[in-house]
Amino acid sequence: MEGQSEIRLTAAEMSTLWSQYINDTSAICVNSHFLEKATDPEVRTIIEFTLTEAKIHVEFLQDFFKKEAFPIPFGFTDKDVLPEAPKLFSDTFVLMYLRQMSILAMAASSAALGIVTREDVVSFHKRVLQAAVKLQDLTRHLMLKQGTYIRPPFISTPDKVDFVEKQQFINGILGKKRALTSIEITHLFLNVQTNAIGKALITGFGQIAKSEEVKQFLKRGKQIAQKHMSIFSDFLMKEDLPAPMSWDAAVMDSTSSIFSDKLIMFMTSAMIAAGVGNYGMAMSTSPRKDLAFRYASLIPEIALYAEDGANILIKNGWMEEPPQADDKDQLMNQ
Repeated sequence: MEGQSEIRLTAAEMSTLWSQYINDTSAICVNSHFLEKATDPEVRTIIEFTLTEAKIHVEFLQDFFKKEAFPIPFGFTDKDVLPEAPKLFSDTFVLMYLRQMSILAMAASSAALGIVTREDVVSFHKRVLQAAVKLQDLTRHLMLKQGTYIRPPFISTPDKVDFVEKQQFINGILGKKRALTSIEITHLFLNVQTNAIGKALITGFGQIAKSEEVKQFLKRGKQIAQKHMSIFSDFLMKEDLPAPMSWDAAVMDSTSSIFSDKLIMFMTSAMIAAGVGNYGMAMSTSPRKDLAFRYASLIPEIALYAEDGANILIKNGWMEEPPQADDKDQLMNQ
């Protein structure tokens, strides 16, 4: 908008725009391969939409950064992907993956809209949010049509409004446990589902990674995802509720290089960060102590795994620094 460039960018605006650029350049790489190998015409249409939106965002941000004299992040380029390499994931899994990405994009852009101020930045994040909502609609509708959409569990409709009367509602360590609430069920279901998607992605990445260090890191991640899936599924099954299916069969047998190790580590780290956030949200909305304690015990495990991933990124020079505040002491010493 006219006159907006005269207003300095806040730290929040810098961080959201910087992060969006990194994410969209990675999305271009990933979806370029998906589009090259997809055979289902309806899935291809959705991939094309996702790829087009990411390219529009990147083009806008490049122009925006130039006008603001802001260094354009390096992000990811066509050197990080070989689109013509053999197919790694089934079209059904790609559809599920894009649906999951739309959920993360909706959350990120909604959060951004709550902290940015300049009208041109607000308008951009609104555009990102609209695209994310449309992607969610496209993937959900097609999955429902194909019969691949897994709904969360059904429970009985309450016949009256109740209020908590006993401390037993929050107990769960000793004695009889109350039934899970609908909120607790929802988070357990989603955390099984996200771990299943993450496990399949990591399995595929492990097949194509070049560095032995990265391969070992991914193997460890696969084991953690399987462990967490089993824990959350067990909570549901003890209540005679269904747990989401595994996506292991969606990974092809390709071992050819498709994505760079840098891109693989970035995507894996992004999934870990999302997992930490999901667990924190689930813990805060799960009054039953045994369930809340279980989330609390798992967060340090994936936080340590995330730290090890960050160390690999730093060691290989793959971690791009976000914008930082000025070090006043250092400036005074110059």
